[in-house]
Order: sequence, then C-alpha cells, then structure tokens
Amino acid sequence: MSTRLATEGIFGGRYLWVTIGSSALVFLAAFESLAVTTIMPVISRDLDGATLYALAFAGPLSAGVIGMVIAGNWSDRSGPILPLYFSAALFALGLLVAGSAPNMGVFVVGRLVQGLGSGAMTVALYVVVARLYPAAQMPRIFASFAAAWIVPSLVGPFIAGLVSEVWSWHWVFLGVVGLVIVATAILTPATRMLRLQPQQLSETPWNIGRIGWALLAAIAVLVVNLSADLDGVAAVLAPLVALVVAVVAVRPLLPRGTLLARRGLPTVILLRGLASASFLGAEVYLPYLLVQQYAFSPTFAGLALTGSALAWAGTSWLQGHLGDRLRPEIAMIVGMWLALGAVIVACVSAALHLHPAVIIVGWVVGGGGMGLAYPRTSVMTLGLSTAAQQGFNSSALSISDSLGAALALAVIGVVFSALARIDMNSAAGSVAFAGSFGIGVLIAIAAVCVAPRVVPARLRR
Repeated sequence: MSTRLATEGIFGGRYLWVTIGSSALVFLAAFESLAVTTIMPVISRDLDGATLYALAFAGPLSAGVIGMVIAGNWSDRSGPILPLYFSAALFALGLLVAGSAPNMGVFVVGRLVQGLGSGAMTVALYVVVARLYPAAQMPRIFASFAAAWIVPSLVGPFIAGLVSEVWSWHWVFLGVVGLVIVATAILTPATRMLRLQPQQLSETPWNIGRIGWALLAAIAVLVVNLSADLDGVAAVLAPLVALVVAVVAVRPLLPRGTLLARRGLPTVILLRGLASASFLGAEVYLPYLLVQQYAFSPTFAGLALTGSALAWAGTSWLQGHLGDRLRPEIAMIVGMWLALGAVIVACVSAALHLHPAVIIVGWVVGGGGMGLAYPRTSVMTLGLSTAAQQGFNSSALSISDSLGAALALAVIGVVFSALARIDMNSAAGSVAFAGSFGIGVLIAIAAVCVAPRVVPARLRR
C-alpha cells in the first residue's frame, strides 16, 4: 500500500464513507442492545410477557453466536460483502418484527432474528476493516467503533425511555429500520473497493461442525428459558439437561481448559463470560425493579444505567491511560470485586426495599469495576495469542461474552418466574428480584475466585 494511503486518516476521502457507515451500524446495534433494557418493563406489561422477559435478552445473545460463526466462515470463503448485506437485512427484519409485534411470542421471534443479524454484522464489519484499512489506521477505526458503543450507553437508555413515553415503545424499533438502510447504503463505496481488490477468496470449507455446536448451544439457552413455564419434575430436569448440553456445545468453541479455569488465556476468556453473566445478566432486571417496585418512569429508570455507563467509560479510559503501570491481573481482580459489591447491594436492596439511591450508586460503582476489568480481557487475549490464534481466540472471547450473559439470563429468568409464582403482591416481587440478583452474586463470586489465574504460570512474579 502506498505511503499516502497508509497515512490517510479514517475520515480521509478514501475511507470517509466506509468509516461513517460502519460506525453507524455499530452505533445502531449498540443503541438497540442498550435501549431495550430500559423499555422492556413497558413491553412486558403491554404484551403480558413477564414469563418471556429474560428470553427477550438471552435469545438475541445466543442467536448472535450462531451469526458470528456463520458470518466468519462465509467471509473467509467469499469475502465480507454478501455476509454484510445479508446480516444488515436480518437485523432490519428483526427490528420490524419486534416493533410491530402483537404479542410477546412474536416479539421474541423478532429479537432472535435481530440478534442473529447483529452478531453476523459485527463479524462482517471486522472483516471489511481488516481488508480495507492499513494497519496504521486500524487502532483508529476500532476506537471509532468503541465510541459508537459508548455514546449509546450514555444517551440510549434515556432516549428509549423518552420515546416510549412520548410516542410508543414500538418506535424504539421501527424508528431505527430506516437508519439501518441508510447506514448500509453508505457502505456501498466499501463494496466497490473490495470488488476492485485482487481476489482474496480461499479454499476455506464450510465448518459445519462449529456452526452445529453454536446452534446447539443457542437451542440449549432457549430451552432453559422456556422451562420456566414447565411444572413438576420437568421444570427441574429440563433446565439442568439444557445447561449440560450448553456447556458441552460451547467447549469446542473455546480454547482448551477454559471451562476448567486453566491459568492464562483460558481463564481470561472464562472471566469475560463470568463478568458478562454476573453484571450484565443482573443489569437487565435493574430497570424492571425500579419501574415495578419503586414506580420509576422508564426514562428515569434508564438514567440509572446511564450513570453506570459513565463510570464504565471513565474507568475504561483510566486503565488505558495507566497502561502497564496497572497490571492486568490487578485491574481484573479489583474490577470484579467492585462488580460483586454492586450485585450484592442490588440483591440486599431488593430484599429489604432500601432507598433506590442505594441501588443506583451501587450500580455506578459496579460499572466502574467493569470498566477496569472488561477491556483488559481483550488486551490480554490478543497479548497471549500467536498470530495464527488471534482469530479463533478473539471469536472465543466474543462467544464467551455472549453465551455467558445468555445462560445467566436464562437461569435468572427461571428463578425469577419460580419465585414470582409464590404470590403476586409486592413482597413476593421483592423476593423474585432478590433471588434474581442472588444468581448474579454467585456468578460474581466465581469471577472473583478465578481472576488471579489470568496470568500464565511462566509470567507469575
């Protein structure tokens, strides 16, 4: 590549529309992911879908894993153009179905399609970046992607709550469809540049085995969620068997030793999944708690998530600024302890009906802990990977992230539904929320226990 192209900025003439279009798609996917957390209490009440509440979150995460595996394989075989357009179309279709859903079942189907498209779209965009941008510009375009996630985390929950109150929750989905079409159209110059490049097709076959394992893991997550409606022995056996199947299915998608917390890279990837499972799995129920138990409006319930997002962004910047002066294992250990404290505070507050300020402040502190630990898992994964392993290990990190949260949400959903059946009064509601956050506490304790094992034995001081 010529010196001019290598030094041209990501907003230079050659890359301007590619940068804008790809960052816009990342922004829209992030906005939808964060916005739904705020308005789900309203959707659940409107569609009478409390039993499928957790599935509306866990389903897209598990379907996204299937999308990631298929898009990665497809991009290796024939380039990222077709996977990108197809995944964007799936994402838009999912938004249409969810936004026009007459009942909770149809809404969940829309969310599954949306998650499948979002997961595939992320991978296709990464391949576009790898094939179009010079190495010198890659940190900048990924920083743009990071910003496209941070901005929705700051304003998305508030905007979603406002839209649902002023118009309707339907427009949080339907209003984004047109923006997805525009952002995809903006990427047309990228597809032209890719077609003009020398053919980069490979002899990569369809990895049916890996796709099959991803599909099996996703189905297992769905079974755990749906088992909340079962009774008797089936209500116990179905989720247990599904959890075992999910663990067996995810094993080939991760580095060897991950599920055993083998020291070094396997534990780094495991910790990413545990962090997502404990904090993000519990966070889904935070706006629900504030709306149902404390009579918050969706707008102000969303502001609680905004405070956590600000803390997450702030400590993410801090740990990046400190660099090697903050050892990775210290950042992860401290971060996981702070996240554990936040989930404990939420659990106790729900059980004792403490002032909502206690929950909100605790969650802000937990967000700060996640900002310390979360980025370090990405840095350590790449640092502990050889060039030949970077693709597989990066994929494993994303899979651990998504499936960890999805499985946690599935289990929490079963626990919440079971406890909510005790009684429908406010006290029983407190028990259900406390039990849900209690699952997050148990997972966070596991994360705290394995965090010291992220450093390989050969690097221990």
